[in-house]
Amino acid sequence: MRALLFAGQGSQRRGMGADVFDAFPDHCALADDILGYSVRDLCLRDDGDRLRLTRYAQPALFTVHALTYLAQRAERGEPDVVAGHSLGEFNALMAAGVLDFATGLRLVAERGRLMGEADGGAMAAVIGTGLTEVERVLAAAGREDVEIANDNAPTQVVISGSPQGVSAVTRLLTTADPAVRCVPLPVSAAFHSRDMAPAARRFADTLARVELSPPRLPVIANVTARPYPRDTPVADLLGRQIRSRVRWTETMAHLLDSGVEEVWEVGRGRTLTGFWQEVRAARRGASPAPRTADPAPARPAPARAGEASAAGPVRTAGPVPAAAPEGPPAAPPPPAATAAPSRDGGRAAHRPGTTLGSARFREVYRTRHAYVAGSMYQAIASTDLVVRMAEHGLFGFFGTGGLSLDRIGAALDDIERRLPPGAAFGMNLLHDMADAELERATVDLFLRRGVSHVEAAAFTRVTAPLVLFRAKGARRDAAGAPVAARQVLAKVSRPEVARQFLAPPAPGLLAALVAEGALTRDEAAVAAELPVASDLCVESDSGGHTDQGVALALVPTLRRLRDRAAHATGGEPVRVGAAGGIGTPEAAAACFLLGADFVLTGSVNQCSPQAGTSDAVKDLLAGLDVQDVAYAPAGDLFEIGSRVQVVRRGTMFPARANQLLDLYRRHEGLEAVDARTLAVLERTCFRRPVAEVWEEVVRHYRDTGRPQITRDAERDPRRRMALVFRWYFADSTRAALDGAKDNTANYQIHCGPAMGAFNRLVEGTALESWRRRDVDAIADLLMTGAADVLAAAGAPAAPHPPS
Repeated sequence: MRALLFAGQGSQRRGMGADVFDAFPDHCALADDILGYSVRDLCLRDDGDRLRLTRYAQPALFTVHALTYLAQRAERGEPDVVAGHSLGEFNALMAAGVLDFATGLRLVAERGRLMGEADGGAMAAVIGTGLTEVERVLAAAGREDVEIANDNAPTQVVISGSPQGVSAVTRLLTTADPAVRCVPLPVSAAFHSRDMAPAARRFADTLARVELSPPRLPVIANVTARPYPRDTPVADLLGRQIRSRVRWTETMAHLLDSGVEEVWEVGRGRTLTGFWQEVRAARRGASPAPRTADPAPARPAPARAGEASAAGPVRTAGPVPAAAPEGPPAAPPPPAATAAPSRDGGRAAHRPGTTLGSARFREVYRTRHAYVAGSMYQAIASTDLVVRMAEHGLFGFFGTGGLSLDRIGAALDDIERRLPPGAAFGMNLLHDMADAELERATVDLFLRRGVSHVEAAAFTRVTAPLVLFRAKGARRDAAGAPVAARQVLAKVSRPEVARQFLAPPAPGLLAALVAEGALTRDEAAVAAELPVASDLCVESDSGGHTDQGVALALVPTLRRLRDRAAHATGGEPVRVGAAGGIGTPEAAAACFLLGADFVLTGSVNQCSPQAGTSDAVKDLLAGLDVQDVAYAPAGDLFEIGSRVQVVRRGTMFPARANQLLDLYRRHEGLEAVDARTLAVLERTCFRRPVAEVWEEVVRHYRDTGRPQITRDAERDPRRRMALVFRWYFADSTRAALDGAKDNTANYQIHCGPAMGAFNRLVEGTALESWRRRDVDAIADLLMTGAADVLAAAGAPAAPHPPS
């Protein structure tokens, strides 16, 4: 016998359904009519991050899973029995002929609306123990405000109830057994509990008005873990589902008892298949084989604190539990010391970590770890941060983005005054497509001041100023080999850009620099044999500007590009590092296993005493979870739609920024925007009339010596609109940096999910308070922890030959 299993909420992601929408145009049109919006656009584009909301996620998942089943049925035939986890039960009922596609979608849309409106509760996944033990702890504690929501597998259950009760029970469970892990779920209500009784009653009223047919195939109900009886209305059990336990372990056991030997899963990954295998292995008296987490999608649909997971099973991907909304537990974790920092913040000097990555990188950058604190714009990577790193034998880049030359010079003054001569630090060199003169002036300043290390960011091509910095002082050693006097760490996320940095400078650029007297002929001749970059940092999906790349794909790819390009250049081999999403020891360890020579962190350093941003922002960052970030337009590249990853919790910036981009794309000028919308913008985004915003824009470009920009915009309504909208991005950044209490709703804070992962890591330790998170302590925690993780996994400390 074969069973068909439908996944539930939590498996949504942008891009889902791309393989089935074209095959079912009539179903898509029907769905659009029922929902009042394009389900295709929602799933494939999700511009407003609506998939994180229950009211949108549930109908989208039902649609995609229904069409996927219809597409697969022609090849696979009919199953013998069907079941669905929570929301997936509606797909199971459709497959069994109880309801048609349209009826199912209408019901799911109403269910999603009702569940999305609920609030006031909490949920947590308990991993590493089973139903019996959790029920024993609940009974012993006398907690009547907590109950079992999901019995997913022999080693995973979900509890639901009041926030205080859930927190208390998780403490009891982890105290009693350190091997047990509890993962709070990002929900706003206690789903599948008695707290959902009002929503269940309202949904039952909806079901009473719908005609449901008897199932033509056995459908296992979540509420009873038995087939829907043919002599009882389906609505009787389905109406209780929202407030009742999902009995998934019992469902799998019933399938086994019924003779099922194979399962067919519809949904992302193989989560439910994993639960099936675990129950089957337990029946046979054997431990199931360790399961690995499914690959992450290119861009997961983040769960709003409160809505997106709706109590689905939890996937964990390593020794530190991640708050992912759905998935099987991973293999047993290594000892607790590798999964969380010690109470002293992980500063113990005897811990390993100094042998990871490239020894040559550590030598060139004069750092005890193959680790760099990357730049963050507007001096968020401050002089305090750079100095603190250097004082503790580590390396950091100062964040020059958005600063004037005078402020960059003042920063160099401060660093040089506080550090001894020759101390290791670097400066960010940010490419600005609209201001090549500033880039050249910045390089000239660096050369005058003796800066020897730059972090090249946002470059889409190699420019003359960058070549000048790399080539200046280049020479030959005693053996005649080319030697660079300056290091360029280039942050890249695209192979075509990486190729330019791995190659020598274009002859034309070198010739032009020689012609103007910026380089000598000897310097140019040596530079012609050297790659533009000394180091490539592969930037995966990260805070700030992001191409939403995936390290698992990018790091190996760019290492191979490096290896192929090496024969065409002289000097040292280019080292390849990794950045983006590094907020736990496990993430750093994964980068080194991929072959990274070094790692670079960003978001986690923003929540430190040394970061150059406001305490208000740091308080907000310290409370983030992994799902509390979103994508928004980039202010500096607004017109071309470039995106940045930002904080969404506690601020309206992502939604408002996306609204401005949408208006820009749909209108030829501010005059074309309707009066009502403009009034809303003036009240919420600008907090002043548009005319005043334009006056400030004109004054800014006049004061910075670029009045022609606004003069040209006066003759181009669309350009004028773009400059007005770009003002909002500058103002929202200032509000966050200054901690403006009257403008918190517009805070623009560049940040990736690594921040939430780090917060989870240090929860309950000395580093839980950001005031204790010195940047060197963060570095030591991540690097020594990464060495522990690799040692526990039996991996060598240096998994690849050091460059």
